[in-house]
Amino acid sequence: MPFVNNRGQRIHYTVDGEGPLIVLQHGILMSGESWKRGGIVDALTNRYRVACVDSLGHGGSDKPSEAAPYHQTQRAGDIVAVLDDLNCERAHLVGHSMGAWLAVGVARHYPERLSSLVLGGWDFVNGLPPTSRGSLTFAAFMKFAGRAAPELVEWVMPECEPGVRACFEALSQLDGASEAVVGAGAPVLIWEGRDDPAHDQRKALAEAAGLAFLSTPGDHLGMLLVHGAESAKGILAFAERCST
Repeated sequence: MPFVNNRGQRIHYTVDGEGPLIVLQHGILMSGESWKRGGIVDALTNRYRVACVDSLGHGGSDKPSEAAPYHQTQRAGDIVAVLDDLNCERAHLVGHSMGAWLAVGVARHYPERLSSLVLGGWDFVNGLPPTSRGSLTFAAFMKFAGRAAPELVEWVMPECEPGVRACFEALSQLDGASEAVVGAGAPVLIWEGRDDPAHDQRKALAEAAGLAFLSTPGDHLGMLLVHGAESAKGILAFAERCST
C-alpha cells in the first residue's frame, strides 16, 4: 500500500492500470475505495493509470485531531505530493463533493499540474448548500448522513471525529475558488447527478462560466456509488478529448 509523506502527514493512495494518470479524490466520510465500489476505477483502467487518494482524516491516511492540517492549501499539496511520488508532471484530476473542493485547491495553487479538472457534486461558488435554518452545521450533517447512508459514518469513532469535523468546517474556505476554476488553464467539467436537487443550478452555473457539464443518473451519492460505471463513461470521454 503506497504512502507519501507530506508536511509531516502520511497520505495513503492506491494505483491501478497503466497509461496517463487520473487522480480520483473522494468526498467526506468516504475513501479511495469508494471509487472502486462504484465501478469507476474498473471503467478507467483500460486506458489510464488511476490513483485513488485517501484524504487526510480518512481511509488509510493520517487523522490528526487539530484543525490546522485540514486547510485547503495544505491538502491540495497532499494531492500534488502523490503526483510527485508517481513522477507525474500533470494529471487529470477528478473530485467528488469534498474531493471537488480539494481539486479546486489544486486549481488555485498548482494549476500547472492539471491536464484537466472534473468537479462532481460541488458548488465551487457557494460551497455547502444552506438549510431552512441557515448554514449547515457539522452536527446536522452527521445526523443526516447517519440516516441516509449509515455505513459511511460507522467508522467515525470518537478519536476520528475531530478530524472529520475539521474537514467539514474547512469546506467554508471558498476564497479565490471561482477565479481558480474559470482560469484553471486546463479543461474543466462540472459533473452532477440528475436526481440531486442542485442539478439544474449546477448546470446553469457551468453554462454561465463556459464550462463543460456532465449529467449522470443518481443523486449526490448515487452518481458515484450506484451509477459509477455510467458516470465513468462521461469522465473517460472528457479525459480523452483533453488528451487529443
